[in-house]
Amino acid sequence: MHHTHKPPFIEELTAITGQDPSQCYQCGKCSAGCPVREFTDEAPNRVVRYVQLGFYEKALTSKTLWLCAGCQTCSSRCPKDFHLAHFMDAMRELALKKGMVEDEKNTVEFHKAFLKQIESYGRTHEVGMVRDYKLHTMDLMKDVDLAPTMFLKGKLSILPHKVKDTKTIKKIFKQK
Repeated sequence: MHHTHKPPFIEELTAITGQDPSQCYQCGKCSAGCPVREFTDEAPNRVVRYVQLGFYEKALTSKTLWLCAGCQTCSSRCPKDFHLAHFMDAMRELALKKGMVEDEKNTVEFHKAFLKQIESYGRTHEVGMVRDYKLHTMDLMKDVDLAPTMFLKGKLSILPHKVKDTKTIKKIFKQK
């Protein structure tokens, strides 16, 4: 049996995702169906291609990682059953771990604020999420004029709503 040695980055990425990036053969169906593609700096399949070619830093610093909505459209369209949304999650994790998010600090803070609410309540508490995000970015006044309208339309609740089984949610977060 012939074994090939994979670069450490690929081994780490494969360990997180359970899939080999070489599985993607660059058909582009993921990028063609991506609902946020027009806002990204790179097509999602190109980020995979950078990894395949060994351009890890270029892949890890792509804004595409942080704009990915995790909607699974890409994964559902893939003829090779490559789960690109999971790949993007892993790439964000590695970018954070390697400190390669300098240009995306506000986006990272938004992700952290969102995940903190999920960990605490099992769902998003918008007021808490906005509070955490604003305090970490110190961008306190931007969009503040939207709050009264959102509150009156029932889009913001003062108190968080919890799911019944928050213990299971907390166990998921402790696994990381």
